[in-house]
Amino acid sequence: MELAPHKEIKEMARSLLKTSSMSIRTKLLHKTGVSLYNTSHGFHEEVVKKKLQQFPGGSVDLQREDSGIGILTLNNPSKMNAFSGVMMLQLLERVIELESWTEGKGLIVRGAKSTFSSGSDLNAVKALGTPEDGVAISMFMQNTLTRLMRLPLVSVALVQGRAMGGGAEVTTACDFRLMTRESEIRFVHKEMGIVPSWGGAARLVNIIGNREALKVLTGALKLDSKKALDIGMVEEVLQSSDETESLEEAQEWLKQFIKGPPEVIRALKRSVSSGKELCLEEALQNERDLLGTLWGGPANLEAIARRAKFNK
Repeated sequence: MELAPHKEIKEMARSLLKTSSMSIRTKLLHKTGVSLYNTSHGFHEEVVKKKLQQFPGGSVDLQREDSGIGILTLNNPSKMNAFSGVMMLQLLERVIELESWTEGKGLIVRGAKSTFSSGSDLNAVKALGTPEDGVAISMFMQNTLTRLMRLPLVSVALVQGRAMGGGAEVTTACDFRLMTRESEIRFVHKEMGIVPSWGGAARLVNIIGNREALKVLTGALKLDSKKALDIGMVEEVLQSSDETESLEEAQEWLKQFIKGPPEVIRALKRSVSSGKELCLEEALQNERDLLGTLWGGPANLEAIARRAKFNK
């Protein structure tokens, strides 16, 4: 049997690699840009958006720094930054903006005026009081926070004051959490006669384990800054509680993770996300595909040239 020429073998290999990883690429795209729920799940996003639009108040603001750090601010200080319906809509809009920010490397999520968020605005909660409404909002916010969690940015929640209810759930969608000394994280859902529904319980288990999560969700364990640090809920307690100074501290803390070209940092975050959510075989294939976007690229070639220079 005649052996195929070298070039033909390379083409065959390239075709095989492309075919074998197509499902993985599809899943990766699903995880970074497409919602968990759609009409097949009984979720009608436009209907939910129209309902949420009826409850104005506050805003979700995004500032993109030249350093590659985005600052996402929950801004409704008259209600302790509680989420109005419009803020829920704006949070999704800001996440979509961040998904397409190719120069981004890091993200800080914070609340305005030295407090994080008290959860949902009770005016919206009272008006949307049916089980069907509750489930629809749950699906909407699970979609949004899952997309936030899967952003190719190293993210940190900066917790000042209180992060309560839905606000506590938002902190779990970030890779890391930082707290100021007087701050606290409280899952008050039990006191409201419900359970976390924005994905917070599932993510909390991944962060601190099922036993500690059960203590926190039942209220048996109060998460002040010391307790949160002890059980690994947060990485550090910041020195300052001042709004401006603590934001500067958080930015400096985050910079240790984002040194380097955006394409490398973003690929590393994607690798970790796939390792967390995909089975081993799929995660390994995803690592291979990500490597293919970097190997022989500008950052790789520059690093090789730099090493070669010093090794002479």
